[in-house]
Amino acid sequence: MLIGLAYRSLLARKLTVVLTVLAIAMSVALFLGVEKVRTGTKASFMDTIAGTDLIVGARTGSLQLLLYSVFHMGNATNNMGWDSLQQISELPGIDWVVPISLGDSHRQFRVMGTTAEFFQRYQFRRGQQVDFAQGDVFNDLFDTVIGADVAKQLGYQLGDPIVVAHGLVSFSKHDEHPFRVAGILAKTGTPVDRTVMVSLQAIEAIHVDWQQGTKKPSQSTPAEVLRQMPLQPKTVTAALVGTSSPIKIFSLQRAINNYPNEPLQAVMPGVALQELWHLVGVAETALLVISTMVIVTALLGMMANVFASLNERRREMAIYRAMGAGPRTIFLLLMTETLLLVASGCLLGVLMVYIFLGLGQGYIDQQFGIWLELGLPSTRELWAIVAIMVAGTCVSLLPALRAYRFSLADGMMVKS
Repeated sequence: MLIGLAYRSLLARKLTVVLTVLAIAMSVALFLGVEKVRTGTKASFMDTIAGTDLIVGARTGSLQLLLYSVFHMGNATNNMGWDSLQQISELPGIDWVVPISLGDSHRQFRVMGTTAEFFQRYQFRRGQQVDFAQGDVFNDLFDTVIGADVAKQLGYQLGDPIVVAHGLVSFSKHDEHPFRVAGILAKTGTPVDRTVMVSLQAIEAIHVDWQQGTKKPSQSTPAEVLRQMPLQPKTVTAALVGTSSPIKIFSLQRAINNYPNEPLQAVMPGVALQELWHLVGVAETALLVISTMVIVTALLGMMANVFASLNERRREMAIYRAMGAGPRTIFLLLMTETLLLVASGCLLGVLMVYIFLGLGQGYIDQQFGIWLELGLPSTRELWAIVAIMVAGTCVSLLPALRAYRFSLADGMMVKS
């Protein structure tokens, strides 16, 4: 009976009820949307690199090694020798090694020297491999593979020339040996999208006529001569390492950290990413606080609307009392109405979030590299919805208590 009375009472005040439900729904949708973005961003961040057990480089901080080797931010304090890399690759338990060399750039995009095996070994987002949208891996010395963002922002197509600049911020260019776009990668949502990739031999080739960061005057080795030269690198910036068994990771990490020939460091990407997230993840707390305040504002607005409507409904309450309803029934009626409002707002808010996810999931992934899971609400989200309904019920206590105290005579004396 209470639910029926509450439902009909809400129908009699359609406009106010609809606006209140929309306000609650928008606040719930914002809260759940922020939660989805938070978890999706964290998952995408943690899946920037997958399938790689260790990252090896010159001894430095673990975060710095992660930043310049995976995110291509900053510079290495030192390089590691090629001979050391070869010896590490022969350690028992090492399955594969992919070296990378950083230092040059192209129109503010980092240039990375590596091997063709990089495109097979580099994984992201739970083991996905990079795919080619167009073209293939580099076959010629002066072939290059570019990320999706490089191709989109600079308008490159297969076969277009690329001139690499020496260093990150430099007016010196290796324009005597331009590269040719041989492949364009599909969008990954990782730093690979903003990278120009060439072979390690190509990095050596464009620096043959350079010494100590400057080009030797009046010297330019022809491309055909360079193709015949043994262009083995002397040093590399870092290396991605895969092990034959997870149980060997810690022993190999310890062996590399104690490598006697030069100071090296091996870090586990997952541990370093978790450490980095603790530093950059402060914004998620701020977003949660903001969305929580929006929900509080919506609930307070609902309470204000209920309070405002009480004076208009005093005659209605008096009629209920005259028909035999006690103060407890009036109290429960107000509580039931509020619970229906909050429940409807929560349900509509959840539907809004999932409709938005269904329509925008692919776009968000392509534009921002954030994969938002379209699954059932998590335990945290369900508890949040329950907490919102409990909070809404608690907010309605004051109006319900006030209605509880209305007397029959007070209600009948209200003038129309």
